[in-house]
Amino acid sequence: MDDQSSRTQKILVVFYSLNGNTRYIAQAIAAAVGADTLELKPRKDIPAKGPWRFLWGGKQAMTKAHPDLHPFPVHPEEYDLLFIGTPVWAGTVAPALNTFFLKVPLKDKKIALFCCSGGMEGKTFRRMREALCNNVILSEIGFRNPFKYGRDTAFQEAQQWARRILELQGS
Repeated sequence: MDDQSSRTQKILVVFYSLNGNTRYIAQAIAAAVGADTLELKPRKDIPAKGPWRFLWGGKQAMTKAHPDLHPFPVHPEEYDLLFIGTPVWAGTVAPALNTFFLKVPLKDKKIALFCCSGGMEGKTFRRMREALCNNVILSEIGFRNPFKYGRDTAFQEAQQWARRILELQGS
């Protein structure tokens, strides 16, 4: 992208994705604004397929579990603007985000939030805002299961949203 704004500030897209929807949106955002990406990867993740994933994932989300994550290849606190995304599990953030919020001291950062859900976002954005209370939340956007309800539309909407955030920053 030949946008001067993406060169004047360091941009990172942080996300967790179990089935690929959130990864897909994260990649769209990163491509639109020339951002680096950080995919949060638990050392022991729940299975992506099978009926037990909803039970295990929902239990972890409801108990606000903090799974151990693989080391990060980048330092999120060194970035100026972060896009942070999660799938919605049991009406809230995926547990990998709990660990990220606990381990990474973000303060005075510009942050945009996104999520992918099966239909309802629940307390997801509220939980993210609470965890990031020492930062400036610029915008929030939810996507309804992009792989099921319109991949191309969601990709374009994510890119337009990300570009609009950069434009509003005026940098």
